[in-house]
Amino acid sequence: MNKIKEMFRSAQSRYGTYSTLLIAIVIAIVIVVNMVAGQLPGRWKNIDLSDNELYEISAQSKDLLKQLDKEVEIHVLAEKEATDERIRIFMEKYVALSPKLSVKWTDPILHPEVLTDNKVEADTVIISCVETGRSKAVALDEMLNYDQMAYYYSGEFVEIFDAEGELTSAINYVINETNQKIYYTTGHGEFAFSNTVSDLLSKSNYAVEELNTTMGNTIPTDCDLLVIYSPSKDITKEEKEMFSNYMQEGGNVLLLLGNEGESMTNRDALLTEYGLQVANGVVMDYERYYSQLQYQQYAIAPVLELDDRLSEGIKTEMLLLVLAEGMTITDPARDTISVETFMSTSDNAAVVSGDSVNTGKYVLGAIAMENNSRFTVISAYSMIEESIATYASTLENHTLFMNVVNSNFENVSNIAIEEKRLEMKQNTMQNIGIFTLIVIVGIPALVLIVGFIRWLKRRKA
Repeated sequence: MNKIKEMFRSAQSRYGTYSTLLIAIVIAIVIVVNMVAGQLPGRWKNIDLSDNELYEISAQSKDLLKQLDKEVEIHVLAEKEATDERIRIFMEKYVALSPKLSVKWTDPILHPEVLTDNKVEADTVIISCVETGRSKAVALDEMLNYDQMAYYYSGEFVEIFDAEGELTSAINYVINETNQKIYYTTGHGEFAFSNTVSDLLSKSNYAVEELNTTMGNTIPTDCDLLVIYSPSKDITKEEKEMFSNYMQEGGNVLLLLGNEGESMTNRDALLTEYGLQVANGVVMDYERYYSQLQYQQYAIAPVLELDDRLSEGIKTEMLLLVLAEGMTITDPARDTISVETFMSTSDNAAVVSGDSVNTGKYVLGAIAMENNSRFTVISAYSMIEESIATYASTLENHTLFMNVVNSNFENVSNIAIEEKRLEMKQNTMQNIGIFTLIVIVGIPALVLIVGFIRWLKRRKA
């Protein structure tokens, strides 16, 4: 008995007792913290550490919700617990950004009448604004689905998360009374918009319609922007005059060059009238190019000179243009026309045509303004070509293109949020110089060598 008492009086016993007590206290604290944390809203207890920034909300959406002055309701017609957790968490974080925004869940199994009243199917989100009387329905499948083309080409399922894009677009739609109309020309071998560009225009709530200008002599009065996307055939003299008259009367035109299969006499005459001249050949840039691509110097990273409207949402200032045509600024036909450049090459560029190489700095994007009209010219159709614009996650081709479109309208911001691909991101860089090689290869190799030498010395010691 005395031995037992002495054992508990020993320093080792007291230390063990203190340790046991401390462990019990820590366990109790952990249990209490977990119980409290379990009651917190998802927007507080879920930290986004994914490389895809799944729950990160863009500045465009935050600005829209910050300025929201009308009550908007997000009504989810789905069983809440059965809905994908990522959508539920994102909605909580999204709604928390504005006191004017609310979310309500209704289980259509328990309340089937909500489907009949709203004329929709289950698993649908209805965004509505009582003040404007407008509403928009979005299927949950549009917020989270799979990239069918990725599966077709690689056999891999790539999830697409587009909750932010769909919600922001719908809110912008229901709080506004009117929407702009965009026409795109046909009849000259023009390219068609990619699925991504069509989706971005739709998210910005633009009404888009084709217009065959070869079959008429007027542009519809409801046309807010006329897009000419890389025609392979020249326009006629009559069309040239029609486009010119349209702009002189206050109309806006966006032209993307490239894809020419013949002489463009009338198109070039229209450009010259507005102070722009197309160089004969393809642009290459010895300073700003992507060396890992097939075209190398012809795959260039333009220098950007953006105003507040065009720079909205631009973070990396990384664009990729392939086989661009160079332009130079000339004297316009009228003193009322002014030309501003927003995209160009470096000073060490050249235009190549056959054996001819003309060095210098060339314009890749410019806006000719006259009174209230804007004639925007981009010298490379590849700016919004799908495989080019989505080559790497750091590229912002689509963001700048949407800014260019939106700049034609007053009080229109870029709220077209691109979907997030839930896959490993791929980075890209321009031509690799000696400094880049040192940072990427030299420093890690030096650290490994030094570490190995120190390990070897300690081992021998």
